[in-house]
Amino acid sequence: MHPIEVSIPSFRSEGSNVEKGYTVFKVEVLMCGRQHTVEKRYSEFYTLHKMLKKIIKPPEIPSKHVRNWVPKVLDQRRQGLELYLQTIIMENEVLPKIFLDFLNIRHFPSLPKTESCGSFETESEESSKLTHQPALLFLRDPYLLPTTNDTFSNMVIEGVIRGIFYPDFQPR
Repeated sequence: MHPIEVSIPSFRSEGSNVEKGYTVFKVEVLMCGRQHTVEKRYSEFYTLHKMLKKIIKPPEIPSKHVRNWVPKVLDQRRQGLELYLQTIIMENEVLPKIFLDFLNIRHFPSLPKTESCGSFETESEESSKLTHQPALLFLRDPYLLPTTNDTFSNMVIEGVIRGIFYPDFQPR
């Protein structure tokens, strides 16, 4: 399974007349279980294609000129653009930054696509370090039971310890 999946489920026409109107394609991007949507015009796909030609050998893009704006023809263009994006993902081990920017993907794993999104075998010690700040700070070890001179025992700590170490314990 690839870390990125793209589809173009729909499109809509913008503008009042055919001469000045244009079509917007809804591109759904699914990466590592998270989905987002970007909307792109054909001209943006065409610009991407021209830029990709300088870096990789992209697949053919659907024709720039559409003779008529009937829904059937536009749906064929939608399917062609969807296949175009999917083919770029399938045929390239490393996806160009231009392509990731087009899909509005900012944080892409630097590993090859077959190993990204949480492969445990390739995880280094440095990448497994936590980068967030602690959310809780204890003034003393929370796993030790309160000392006997405490007038009130800490029921939360006792409950946690019993739940972790004695899961079958039944209170009286």
